[in-house]
Amino acid sequence: MCRWAAYIGAPIFLEDIVSRPGHSLIHQSQCATECRTAINADGFGIAWYGDRPEPGLYRDVMPAWSDPNLRSLVATVKSGLFLAHVRASTGTATSRNNCHPFTWGRWSFMHNGQVGGYDSFRRYADMLIPDALYPHRKGATDSEALFLAAIAEGLEQDPRGAMERAAAAFIRLARDKGEAPHLRLTVAMSDGQRLYAMRYATDEQAPSLYHRWSDTRMGRAVVSEPLESGEGDWLEVPEASFCTFEGDSVSVEPFLPCRLAAAA
Repeated sequence: MCRWAAYIGAPIFLEDIVSRPGHSLIHQSQCATECRTAINADGFGIAWYGDRPEPGLYRDVMPAWSDPNLRSLVATVKSGLFLAHVRASTGTATSRNNCHPFTWGRWSFMHNGQVGGYDSFRRYADMLIPDALYPHRKGATDSEALFLAAIAEGLEQDPRGAMERAAAAFIRLARDKGEAPHLRLTVAMSDGQRLYAMRYATDEQAPSLYHRWSDTRMGRAVVSEPLESGEGDWLEVPEASFCTFEGDSVSVEPFLPCRLAAAA
């Protein structure tokens, strides 16, 4: 599975999350400890917010540890809100368009997990994306399709509800045309003001997700795996949860797309 990390708070250099910690995201790309795929070498991406509403975006297919441009970028760019991702493909091609994060307007989105039997219903998943949004479908991943389906469901006005409705649609497709597990996910997304994260699985084996507030940095990291082995105050996000991070506050609500999928 993929690994990702996000940050919201006082501006810091991107490397303080991406490459500097002992178990940084780049280290996780070579030695992940809480997933089945220890090596994540199918691309890297980072979306960061600065003075403009829309995020900057850097993505490439090189392994994160061997990209000198990435090292230079994270060492010199500061941001108070960013998302970073190392990819382990679940079947789609290794290409720049398939690397996370994905962006649309001021929104950024990244995903870790799988949709059971996605190849068998990819066309039906694409049909969840309305014509007006379909030009933004650049790659072939289930993650990008889920993001665009959530936008169509009203992501801008109702982030939790839109993600529940989009995830429920994917669960129904996997149940009817694919295979189990119908959905496993952790997601991070942002509108440039808040950071949202969710953890869910239809088989109760959701990928790992943690968060931690730092008084030193005056910010919060939200990660697939803790960034330092000696820090014991990382909080695990419960399964079936939708988190909203804003400033130093955290709101945790139920995230239950299964209710909508069952009712359909």
